[in-house]
Amino acid sequence: MNHNHLGQTVLNYRKKKGMTIREFADFSGISTSLISQIERGQANPSLSVLELIAKALNVPLYTLFINEIDTASLISKKKDRKKVYRENSDHIVYDVLTPDFMKAHIELLMMDLNAHANTTESHYAHMDKEEISVVMKGQVYVELEGAQYFLEEGDVVRIPPNVKHRFLNKSDHASHILFVLTPSLYPV
Repeated sequence: MNHNHLGQTVLNYRKKKGMTIREFADFSGISTSLISQIERGQANPSLSVLELIAKALNVPLYTLFINEIDTASLISKKKDRKKVYRENSDHIVYDVLTPDFMKAHIELLMMDLNAHANTTESHYAHMDKEEISVVMKGQVYVELEGAQYFLEEGDVVRIPPNVKHRFLNKSDHASHILFVLTPSLYPV
C-alpha cells in the first residue's frame, strides 16, 4: 500500500468536507497528530483507524484506496474482455468495455443485436443509473415507456433512471450499440 496515495485521498476528502485537521480529529475520534501523519504518508494506520476515517468522511472504506492504481488495469484488451449474455444468448451479446471495471464510476458496454432480435421481451429500467446509447452500426428501434423510435448509425438516446426501455432490431442485419451507464446525478 502506498501511504502517500492514501494520505492524499484522506486529505482530499477532508478538504472537500471543509474540515480542518482539528475539526476532523474531534469528529472522527482520531488524534490530530495521527491524521497529520496519515495525510503526509508517514503513518501506517490500522484497519480500525481507517474505518473511523471512512465513517467520519461518510464514504465506503474501499474508496480510501481508489488512488492505488494498477495502471495495467486501465487497459481493456478485446481478447480478454468478458461477454455478458442476456435472455437469449443466440441474439444478444454485451461486451464489457470498461477498463478497471470494479473501480470505475462509468460502465461501457457494446451490444451486438442480431437481426430480428430484441434486448428483452418486456422492458428494462435502471433504478439508479443514467444511460446513453449510441448506434454504432445498423438500425434499431428503441422503445421508451411503450413508444418506439427509429434510430440509425450515429443516433443517440438518453435513458434517465426508471424509464422502461428496450431495443428492437427489425432489420435483416446485426446492429452494434454502445452503452454508457453512469450513476444518476439526480435523486430518483
